[in-house]
Amino acid sequence: MGRVRMAAGAAVLLLTLVGCGGPSITAPKEKDIRVDTPELVALKKAAGIESCPTSQTSRGGLPDVTLKCLGGGADVDLSTLKGPLVINVWSSTCGPCRQEMPALGEFHRKYGSQVPLLGIDIEDTYPGVALKQAAKRKASYPQLFDYNGHIDKTKTLHLTGLPTFFFLHADGTVTKQAGGLESLDEVVDMVNTQLGMQLS
Repeated sequence: MGRVRMAAGAAVLLLTLVGCGGPSITAPKEKDIRVDTPELVALKKAAGIESCPTSQTSRGGLPDVTLKCLGGGADVDLSTLKGPLVINVWSSTCGPCRQEMPALGEFHRKYGSQVPLLGIDIEDTYPGVALKQAAKRKASYPQLFDYNGHIDKTKTLHLTGLPTFFFLHADGTVTKQAGGLESLDEVVDMVNTQLGMQLS
C-alpha cells in the first residue's frame, strides 16, 4: 500500500506549505480509471464473471465505501451488503493472488449459493489485465475495483498485505485472514473456521 502512504505524505506537505503562507496550490484529483469500456465489458462477458451484488440491507457491518464494478455494472456500496460473505482483496501484480484464484473460482462454483464470494482488485493500473487474469483462472465470482485503495483507509478493511480475506458474518462482525491458499479444501476449511460453517 506504498502508493497510498506516499499520497498521504504529499497531502500533509501540501497543507504545511499552504498553512505557512506558501503559494495556493490545488491538489490533484484522484486518478479515475474507467472499468466499463466496451473492451472491458466484452472481456467480463467472455470470462463469465458474474454481476456485482446489489444492495441487500440498509446498513451492514462493512464500511461506507462505494466501489466500481470491474467490467461494467452498478457501483457497490459495501455498507449495504450482508453476511455471510467472503471478500478476497487482490491485485493482478500479486503472484500469490493469482495462484489462489483457481481454488477460489472452484469454491464459488460449488458453494457460492451458500456463501457468496466477492473479489476486490486494489491499486491496479490496468483493469483489463485483472479481467484477463480472472478469466484465465476461471474465477467467475463478482469483482470490484479499488484503484485508489479506499478500503485500506478504513479500520474494518485495513490491509497488512496481499492477498487478504475478509469475512462478513451474519451479525455484521468482520474478521480477516491472510491469503495464499492453494486448494479448494484449504478454502473450505478457512470459510468453515472463520464463518462457523459446515461446508464439505
